[in-house]
Amino acid sequence: MNDDKLDSLTEVLAGARRIAVLTGAGISAESGVPTFRGKDGLWRQYRAETLATPEAFERDPTLVWQWYDWRRGLIAPVVPNPGHRVLAAWQDLFEDIAVITQNVDGLHEKAGSRNVVELHGNIWKVRCTREGTVSESLLTPLPEIPPRCPDCGALLRPHIVWFGEALDASLLERAFALSETCQVMFAVGTSAVVQPAASLPCAAGRAGAKVVEINLEPTPLTRSADIFLRGKAGDILPLIDRRLRENMRAGGRDVPPGP
Repeated sequence: MNDDKLDSLTEVLAGARRIAVLTGAGISAESGVPTFRGKDGLWRQYRAETLATPEAFERDPTLVWQWYDWRRGLIAPVVPNPGHRVLAAWQDLFEDIAVITQNVDGLHEKAGSRNVVELHGNIWKVRCTREGTVSESLLTPLPEIPPRCPDCGALLRPHIVWFGEALDASLLERAFALSETCQVMFAVGTSAVVQPAASLPCAAGRAGAKVVEINLEPTPLTRSADIFLRGKAGDILPLIDRRLRENMRAGGRDVPPGP
């Protein structure tokens, strides 16, 4: 990585108070989470795109839950990687840092991040189809398929935004507010093509934030990003973290050790 680019970034970060981070499938893939799309999406004879829909759940909730129970079993042993841990540790360095994620695996929370906006939901949460209440369901395999609400007996569904469903308007509003008020916006491991999440870094840039992209390959965001760092989040974020802490200590700040 270019040292001048890294020094420039860490200098900006050292003076920043508000950070926003948009994460996509790339950071989870580094931990071993399958994408469940494309070549990884086939389960039995079904593809993810045919199961993750309201119509599929209405038609056969047992089948859909069997698929989600299988997915949960694959994700359960996965642990956060160094990229997740750095973002969680930055809560000690910045006055305000928020993670806006397109991922549903809960790895940011598992790493210790507290201010997380889950745009597409969380596979470890369930929602009552009658009352709309959301609760955690960490057991895997599930003791009952399909699961039912313990309060009213109605079917529970995965707390996931399915194909054909709109994002939660309040979460989306919060994500844009965080993007438009941050001083530095990171886009990490996201393809930058899935809307409306892909618009968040652009909104941050228009509001005056420094936009930093970390990805294995260039994306539609790359040309407009202020800094593009090519590589794995689990490699690059720890490198930024070490240089940032050195910068802060050199400036006389009392900085805790890194993750």
